[in-house]
Amino acid sequence: MLSIDPSAKISALADIEVSVRGTRIIIGARTLVDSFVKIKPAGGSGDVIIGEDCALNSGTVLYTGNGIRIGDGVLIAANCTLAPTNHAFADPERRIRDQGFQPSRGGIVIEDDVWLGANVVVLDGAVIGRGTIVAAGAVVRGVLEPMSIYAGAPAQRVGSRAK
Repeated sequence: MLSIDPSAKISALADIEVSVRGTRIIIGARTLVDSFVKIKPAGGSGDVIIGEDCALNSGTVLYTGNGIRIGDGVLIAANCTLAPTNHAFADPERRIRDQGFQPSRGGIVIEDDVWLGANVVVLDGAVIGRGTIVAAGAVVRGVLEPMSIYAGAPAQRVGSRAK
């Protein structure tokens, strides 16, 4: 099911695939989905819920996997990847592509007022706290504290937004 608020702006060049497994994709009010953004049902049946007043910039890819929840006022810069799924690979006698996916680590949660810089990768199980900034090129896994600044691969706390 695809539900787009009438006030959202979706580029004609965005590619939002409708799920064959019943995954919900919901895009909130006044949210911008720029050209060449890809939302792809793959690797699970989790929902993608994008809040109000968000911006997903060109080249960003969201796989539905185990689900993505994006809060309100979230800025996602160009060429970010949100991948809430992981391939299984434990059996070296079988091709990775034939082993399916690992169990969910909880999907991805991005709370309100977050800014992801260009080329950030967010992995299954990540929780990015309210007001957090993630520097360009970072790889996010685990829990990031609210009102903090993270950088690196894996992302590490390098600062705070607190006064």
